[in-house]
Amino acid sequence: MTFREFGLQAIKTELEAANSLPERLDSAFDRACELMLACKGRVIVLGMGKSGHIGNKVAATLASTGTPAFFVHPGEASHGDLGMITVQDVVLVFSYSGNTPEVITLLPLIKRFNIPMIAITGDAHSSIAKHANVHLDGHVDKEACPHNLAPTSSTTVALMWGDALAIALLNARGFTKEDFARSHPGGNLGKRLLLRVDDIMHTGPTIPCVSPSAKVIDAILEVSSKKLGFTAVVDENKQLLGVFTDGDLRRALDKDINVKTTPIQEAMTQGGVVAKSGMLAAQAAQLMESHKITGLVVCDEKNRIVGALNIHDLFHAGVV
Repeated sequence: MTFREFGLQAIKTELEAANSLPERLDSAFDRACELMLACKGRVIVLGMGKSGHIGNKVAATLASTGTPAFFVHPGEASHGDLGMITVQDVVLVFSYSGNTPEVITLLPLIKRFNIPMIAITGDAHSSIAKHANVHLDGHVDKEACPHNLAPTSSTTVALMWGDALAIALLNARGFTKEDFARSHPGGNLGKRLLLRVDDIMHTGPTIPCVSPSAKVIDAILEVSSKKLGFTAVVDENKQLLGVFTDGDLRRALDKDINVKTTPIQEAMTQGGVVAKSGMLAAQAAQLMESHKITGLVVCDEKNRIVGALNIHDLFHAGVV
């Protein structure tokens, strides 16, 4: 067989295991969700080996979707880390055999704390499954490994169980994309959903602006000094009258105007495209994209200029 054929065979085997999972989604799943939703503490996820890697990922997914959770290594738990578990927690165990010695060692302690335990195993008659308040069936008929040894199909099913729990709880909590962004402030999604133009715009004396009495040459100098590619034209009350951009300059030069004597109001774009204070930076990026421009004036609700930004500001902020 070729590499591709081996790969295809592995994918098909895992898909078969995954396709068998929906029919196992029964009242036990509901009970598991109820226990986790009612938890006053954290969901403590346990697992050894490959099951531990899956458990670590599931703990991270739970934590990022509104369910406080963290992973505890069973081997370390009996050497002090058990102190991380409190009576208000819920334990979620991943163990395909259901007889992982390091986890079994912890069962009397978990029982003594009277902590609810949810187990995802491949054997409903195993020690861990029997001690669990809720058991979710993670059995697979065949691993993708040709020797039926390396955890592959079983870890895929275990991960699906974990993701199903996380998403069910996410919906039960009414967890929104804004909530998700707040737990991912450094990621692109967080920036797109949280960062506002006010956070990155130029303000005060760094805003490029000239008065309506200015000449075109004054506007050119303002554009050059402020380096945003445009200048706003505002009245004495900071009300926006228009903008003067590199494009306006090219059009003015095409008309062979005298930049030293021509009033800026004859060369500027009336009004212009405006971002409102409080607007998401991602929305400002969409404005620039839709109007094929590289800069925006930011105004308050009374159309008074409060800031300015360009595409480079959005780029440096990680929005585009």
